[in-house]
Amino acid sequence: MRYLVPPIHCLVAFEAVARLRSLTKAAEELHVSTSAVGHRLRQLQDGIGFKIFTGPNGEYTMSPRGAEYLEVVKSSLAALNYYPVAASRSSSTRTLRIASPPSFARQILVSRLPEFLERHPNLNAVLQLSVPLVGLKADDADVEIRFGDGIYEGLETFLLSHEPAFPVCSPLYLARHGGFENPPDLARAVLLRSALEPWRPWLNAAGLDWPEPKADVDYFDMGLLLEACINGQGVALARQKMAEQYLSAGTLVRLFELSAPSTYGFYLTASPDNVKRPEVADFIVWLKQIMS
Repeated sequence: MRYLVPPIHCLVAFEAVARLRSLTKAAEELHVSTSAVGHRLRQLQDGIGFKIFTGPNGEYTMSPRGAEYLEVVKSSLAALNYYPVAASRSSSTRTLRIASPPSFARQILVSRLPEFLERHPNLNAVLQLSVPLVGLKADDADVEIRFGDGIYEGLETFLLSHEPAFPVCSPLYLARHGGFENPPDLARAVLLRSALEPWRPWLNAAGLDWPEPKADVDYFDMGLLLEACINGQGVALARQKMAEQYLSAGTLVRLFELSAPSTYGFYLTASPDNVKRPEVADFIVWLKQIMS
C-alpha cells in the first residue's frame, strides 16, 4: 500500500503553532527559525490541499478543516511518540532525583551536572530545591545535599566540603568605608548575618570578644547572603568554593587572610537502599571528586 503522508516535520510544526498560537514560540520550541516553521506550514497546506489557519498573519486562528485535521495529527503524533519507542526508552532510561540548597545548586551543580550526565547516556536528572530548616523538603529525592552538622539519622552521609570561612565585601562597600586593614576595623562595618554561618568562630579566631551581630535581615540561604554582600549592604562570611566565581570576577573581595573553621559543612545524604543503586553510587563519587 502506498501512503500519502505529509512529512513528519511539517506535522510537528503544525501541531506546535496550533498549540502555541505563535510562529515565534513554535520556532523556539522546535529550535529552528521562524521562516523554517512558516515554510513547513506552507508545505503542509500545499500537500493536503486546504487552509489550516485563517485570519490575519500572526493570529493563527484554526480553520474548521484545520481544527478537524489537528485532532488527527495530534493522535498520530502521540501514537508515534509513545509506542513503541517510549516502552523501550522507559525500560532503559533511569532518573536521578537530586535535592539541593539553592546556593549549592546554583554555584556547583547547575554548571557541572551536564558533565555527569554525559558519562551516563541512559540517565536523566531532576534537580529540585530543598531547605529543611525552613520546611522546604524534597521527600522523593534519591540524594539530597544538606548543609549542617552531618548528623542525619537513618541516612548514609558523605562529607562534601567543610571549608573555613572568611569575611568578604563588595569593592564599592570597601571604598565607601575607607578599607579594613585589621579585623578590629570591622567595628565600623555592617556584619551581614545568617544562622547558617555564625560569626562567632571567626570572631574568636580574630581575638574579638564581640557578640554575634544583630541584623535587620537573617538570610537562610548562603547565595542570598552573598547577593546582599555584592549589593553593598555589608560584610559577610564566605567559603572559597561558594564564592569562587564572585571573587574571580571581582564582585567580592576578601578582606583578611584570616579564616576560621565553620560550624557547618555540605553533606550528601541518601537512604541505604538508594546508595546501592549504581547511578547514585556514581553520583556520590563524582560529586566528592569535584568538591575535593
